[in-house]
Amino acid sequence: MLPQQSARALKKPLRLDDEVRFLRSWIEKPLHMGAVMPSGKMLARTMARYVDTESNAPVIELGPGTGAITDALIARGIDQKRLVLVEFNPGFCALLRERYPQASIVQGDAYHLDKTLKGISEPASAVVSGLPLVTKPMLTRLRLIRDAFAKLIPGAPFIQFTYAVVPPIPKSLSGVSTESSERVWMNIPPARVWVYRKG
Repeated sequence: MLPQQSARALKKPLRLDDEVRFLRSWIEKPLHMGAVMPSGKMLARTMARYVDTESNAPVIELGPGTGAITDALIARGIDQKRLVLVEFNPGFCALLRERYPQASIVQGDAYHLDKTLKGISEPASAVVSGLPLVTKPMLTRLRLIRDAFAKLIPGAPFIQFTYAVVPPIPKSLSGVSTESSERVWMNIPPARVWVYRKG
């Protein structure tokens, strides 16, 4: 077997394991999970492209799960040491510590960022969210983005994907600019990335 084939063979069971982990967690607590399966590579790459690779500031990822978007951030050139991964599920936290030993893994509730990230004082260059925002009341979503902006460098992006047709956070927020990607059809289900910035 060629080395390339061997590497591919090793990766396939890992991906299947991730899908089983996600499915099990979704069955146990469906409203805590953003998806039944990990984000597809195309969606993860779309999210990662909005992150500044030149900055040395932290990149906060909310709800990384098994690390599909984390992998895309690293592939884009984000140093693992810059990553602050906020995950609620203790099983996923253990997996993330194993896969990304140089990243900061924070087990906690991303919907209470002030408390969860009280030890992180340096402003971040991006917040990348895989949270199931559309399952939450609008006030919870607005509080999350307010708290995220408080952790960000002015003008830095809050990046969120959604399967819904409408944006997860209204485009009409005062002082906030909004942009979106094209729909990512090569994801199950198709998704769109929304990016919010506050000056």
